[in-house]
Amino acid sequence: MQPQKSFRSNLRYGRKLVKSGVSGLSSGREAHLQGQPLSKALAQSARASLGLATLGACAGLLRYYLPARRGRVAKTVACGIVGSAIGFVAGFAWKNRDLTESMARSAAKQMTVVRDEHWLDRHPIDYA
Repeated sequence: MQPQKSFRSNLRYGRKLVKSGVSGLSSGREAHLQGQPLSKALAQSARASLGLATLGACAGLLRYYLPARRGRVAKTVACGIVGSAIGFVAGFAWKNRDLTESMARSAAKQMTVVRDEHWLDRHPIDYA
């Protein structure tokens, strides 16, 4: 096989693989949300994550009460912001784990079909 044809063949296969993965993500999202808009589901998860964000902010602000570090208000506020961000991201990821799992499973399934087709094209099975 010529290098140019091989490159084009691999490029076509890569595009087909990416398209099947994106299609799988969409179908997994639709299967999990069952007609509910994605923005509504994400907004609910964000609201539910605010409690952990508050807890993370409080954990970051505990630095203020350390006896040796009393004078650094700016660093204490920064720790509170970082703690809040970590808490929010952790809560948001936890609330969306089922959606993420559904999307990943569906994408993997559709990509496996494309990979199997590609393998069979390159390694034909002769039953005769």
